[in-house]
Amino acid sequence: MIFGILLFDEVEELDFAGPWEVFGSLAKMGKDVEVLGIAESAQPLRCANGLRVLPDHSFASAPALDVVLVPGGMGTRREIENPALLDWLRDAGKDCSWVTSVCTGSLLLHAAGFTSGRRITTHWGFVDDLRERAKDATVLDDARFVADGNLVTAAGVSAGIDMALWLVGQIWDVELARTAQRYMQYEPDPPYAHGH
Repeated sequence: MIFGILLFDEVEELDFAGPWEVFGSLAKMGKDVEVLGIAESAQPLRCANGLRVLPDHSFASAPALDVVLVPGGMGTRREIENPALLDWLRDAGKDCSWVTSVCTGSLLLHAAGFTSGRRITTHWGFVDDLRERAKDATVLDDARFVADGNLVTAAGVSAGIDMALWLVGQIWDVELARTAQRYMQYEPDPPYAHGH
Protein backbone atom coordinates (compact mmCIF):
# COMPACT_ATOMS: atom_id res chain seq x y z
CA MET A 1 0.00 0.00 0.00
CA ILE A 2 1.45 3.34 -1.03
CA PHE A 3 0.80 6.48 1.01
CA GLY A 4 1.70 9.67 -0.82
CA ILE A 5 2.19 12.83 1.21
CA LEU A 6 2.11 16.10 -0.69
CA LEU A 7 4.93 18.50 0.18
CA PHE A 8 5.45 22.17 -0.71
CA ASP A 9 7.32 25.19 0.63
CA GLU A 10 5.96 26.37 3.99
CA VAL A 11 4.16 23.09 4.69
CA GLU A 12 3.47 22.65 8.42
CA GLU A 13 5.88 20.03 9.77
CA LEU A 14 3.65 18.07 12.15
CA ASP A 15 0.81 18.03 9.61
CA PHE A 16 2.79 15.53 7.57
CA ALA A 17 5.32 14.15 10.08
CA GLY A 18 2.59 12.94 12.48
CA PRO A 19 0.72 10.85 9.89
CA TRP A 20 4.07 9.80 8.38
CA GLU A 21 5.03 8.34 11.77
CA VAL A 22 1.71 6.48 11.99
CA PHE A 23 1.87 5.03 8.48
CA GLY A 24 5.62 4.40 8.66
CA SER A 25 5.30 2.43 11.88
CA LEU A 26 3.16 -0.14 10.05
CA ALA A 27 6.16 -1.32 8.02
CA LYS A 28 7.89 -2.17 11.31
CA MET A 29 4.87 -4.33 12.11
CA GLY A 30 5.25 -6.33 8.92
CA LYS A 31 2.74 -4.53 6.72
CA ASP A 32 3.65 -3.90 3.07
CA VAL A 33 3.56 -0.13 3.33
CA GLU A 34 5.50 2.61 1.59
CA VAL A 35 5.27 6.27 2.59
CA LEU A 36 6.47 8.78 -0.01
CA GLY A 37 6.94 12.53 0.02
CA ILE A 38 5.84 14.03 -3.29
CA ALA A 39 6.41 17.62 -4.42
CA GLU A 40 6.35 19.60 -7.65
CA SER A 41 10.10 19.11 -7.99
CA ALA A 42 12.50 16.77 -6.23
CA GLN A 43 14.49 19.75 -4.90
CA PRO A 44 14.74 20.31 -1.13
CA LEU A 45 12.04 22.53 0.33
CA ARG A 46 11.70 24.53 3.51
CA CYS A 47 8.78 23.87 5.85
CA ALA A 48 6.81 26.42 7.89
CA ASN A 49 9.12 26.21 10.91
CA GLY A 50 12.32 25.94 8.92
CA LEU A 51 12.83 22.17 8.63
CA ARG A 52 14.33 21.29 5.26
CA VAL A 53 12.92 18.23 3.53
CA LEU A 54 13.92 16.27 0.44
CA PRO A 55 10.92 14.83 -1.45
CA ASP A 56 11.10 11.24 -2.70
CA HIS A 57 9.38 12.09 -5.98
CA SER A 58 8.41 14.96 -8.19
CA PHE A 59 4.88 15.03 -9.59
CA ALA A 60 6.30 13.63 -12.83
CA SER A 61 7.96 10.60 -11.21
CA ALA A 62 5.38 9.77 -8.52
CA PRO A 63 3.80 6.32 -8.68
CA ALA A 64 0.08 5.58 -8.42
CA LEU A 65 -1.09 5.97 -4.81
CA ASP A 66 -3.56 4.18 -2.56
CA VAL A 67 -3.84 7.08 -0.12
CA VAL A 68 -2.99 10.74 -0.67
CA LEU A 69 -2.50 13.11 2.26
CA VAL A 70 -2.45 16.88 1.87
CA PRO A 71 -0.95 18.73 4.82
CA GLY A 72 -1.54 22.40 5.61
CA GLY A 73 0.66 25.33 6.48
CA MET A 74 1.04 28.88 5.19
CA GLY A 75 2.13 27.50 1.83
CA THR A 76 -1.42 26.37 1.05
CA ARG A 77 -2.44 30.00 0.42
CA ARG A 78 0.09 30.16 -2.41
CA GLU A 79 -0.44 26.64 -3.72
CA ILE A 80 -4.18 27.12 -4.39
CA GLU A 81 -2.94 29.26 -7.30
CA ASN A 82 -0.59 26.52 -8.55
CA PRO A 83 -2.17 24.65 -11.50
CA ALA A 84 0.61 22.03 -11.55
CA LEU A 85 -0.09 21.04 -7.95
CA LEU A 86 -3.88 21.07 -8.33
CA ASP A 87 -3.70 19.04 -11.56
CA TRP A 88 -1.44 16.44 -9.94
CA LEU A 89 -3.66 16.24 -6.85
CA ARG A 90 -6.82 15.91 -8.94
CA ASP A 91 -5.23 13.18 -11.04
CA ALA A 92 -3.57 11.28 -8.15
CA GLY A 93 -6.62 11.51 -5.90
CA LYS A 94 -9.21 10.25 -8.36
CA ASP A 95 -7.83 6.69 -8.19
CA CYS A 96 -7.02 6.67 -4.45
CA SER A 97 -8.93 4.58 -1.94
CA TRP A 98 -8.63 7.50 0.49
CA VAL A 99 -8.14 11.24 -0.06
CA THR A 100 -7.09 13.01 3.14
CA SER A 101 -5.92 16.33 4.51
CA VAL A 102 -4.65 17.86 7.71
CA CYS A 103 -5.27 21.45 8.82
CA THR A 104 -5.48 23.91 5.90
CA GLY A 105 -4.68 21.11 3.46
CA SER A 106 -8.48 21.00 3.09
CA LEU A 107 -8.13 24.26 1.16
CA LEU A 108 -6.14 22.44 -1.52
CA LEU A 109 -8.62 19.55 -1.59
CA HIS A 110 -11.35 22.12 -2.13
CA ALA A 111 -9.40 23.87 -4.89
CA ALA A 112 -8.83 20.49 -6.59
CA GLY A 113 -12.57 19.74 -6.53
CA PHE A 114 -12.79 17.00 -3.89
CA THR A 115 -15.03 18.69 -1.31
CA SER A 116 -18.22 19.56 -3.18
CA GLY A 117 -21.26 18.36 -1.21
CA ARG A 118 -19.01 16.85 1.45
CA ARG A 119 -18.54 17.43 5.18
CA ILE A 120 -15.02 18.67 5.92
CA THR A 121 -12.97 20.35 8.64
CA THR A 122 -9.78 22.35 9.08
CA HIS A 123 -7.75 24.22 11.71
CA TRP A 124 -10.04 26.11 14.14
CA GLY A 125 -8.48 29.43 13.08
CA PHE A 126 -9.32 28.81 9.41
CA VAL A 127 -12.92 27.55 9.70
CA ASP A 128 -14.59 30.85 8.77
CA ASP A 129 -12.23 31.38 5.85
CA LEU A 130 -12.85 27.87 4.51
CA ARG A 131 -16.64 28.32 4.89
CA GLU A 132 -16.33 31.47 2.82
CA ARG A 133 -14.33 29.70 0.10
CA ALA A 134 -16.03 26.29 0.11
CA LYS A 135 -19.68 27.29 -0.03
CA ASP A 136 -20.53 23.95 -1.65
CA ALA A 137 -19.22 21.99 1.36
CA THR A 138 -20.26 21.76 5.01
CA VAL A 139 -17.36 22.90 7.20
CA LEU A 140 -17.52 21.44 10.72
CA ASP A 141 -15.63 23.02 13.61
CA ASP A 142 -16.26 20.56 16.45
CA ALA A 143 -14.37 17.46 15.32
CA ARG A 144 -10.74 16.29 15.35
CA PHE A 145 -11.38 14.79 11.92
CA VAL A 146 -14.33 14.26 9.62
CA ALA A 147 -14.85 11.28 7.31
CA ASP A 148 -17.30 11.60 4.42
CA GLY A 149 -17.07 8.62 2.11
CA ASN A 150 -13.40 8.23 1.14
CA LEU A 151 -12.62 11.87 1.96
CA VAL A 152 -11.13 12.41 5.42
CA THR A 153 -10.13 15.87 6.65
CA ALA A 154 -8.43 16.54 9.98
CA ALA A 155 -8.48 19.70 12.08
CA GLY A 156 -5.25 21.49 13.01
CA VAL A 157 -1.74 20.08 13.11
CA SER A 158 -1.77 17.33 15.80
CA ALA A 159 -5.25 16.18 14.71
CA GLY A 160 -3.56 14.55 11.73
CA ILE A 161 -2.23 11.83 14.05
CA ASP A 162 -5.76 10.98 15.20
CA MET A 163 -6.98 10.90 11.61
CA ALA A 164 -4.08 8.68 10.49
CA LEU A 165 -4.68 6.20 13.34
CA TRP A 166 -8.40 6.07 12.49
CA LEU A 167 -7.48 5.39 8.87
CA VAL A 168 -5.26 2.47 9.89
CA GLY A 169 -8.28 1.03 11.72
CA GLN A 170 -10.39 1.37 8.56
CA ILE A 171 -7.81 -0.03 6.12
CA TRP A 172 -6.63 -2.90 8.34
CA ASP A 173 -8.22 -3.23 11.76
CA VAL A 174 -8.64 -1.42 15.05
CA GLU A 175 -6.14 -3.67 16.82
CA LEU A 176 -3.38 -2.65 14.41
CA ALA A 177 -4.26 1.01 14.97
CA ARG A 178 -4.04 0.48 18.73
CA THR A 179 -0.67 -1.23 18.31
CA ALA A 180 0.63 1.70 16.25
CA GLN A 181 -0.68 4.14 18.84
CA ARG A 182 1.06 2.20 21.61
CA TYR A 183 4.28 1.96 19.59
CA MET A 184 4.29 5.75 19.18
CA GLN A 185 3.36 6.17 22.85
CA TYR A 186 0.64 8.51 21.63
CA GLU A 187 -1.23 9.32 24.85
CA PRO A 188 -1.82 13.07 24.74
CA ASP A 189 -1.71 14.67 28.17
CA PRO A 190 -0.64 18.30 27.66
CA PRO A 191 1.07 19.68 30.80
CA TYR A 192 -1.13 22.78 31.18
CA ALA A 193 -4.46 21.42 30.00
CA HIS A 194 -5.77 20.36 33.40
CA GLY A 195 -4.01 22.79 35.69
CA HIS A 196 -1.07 20.49 36.56
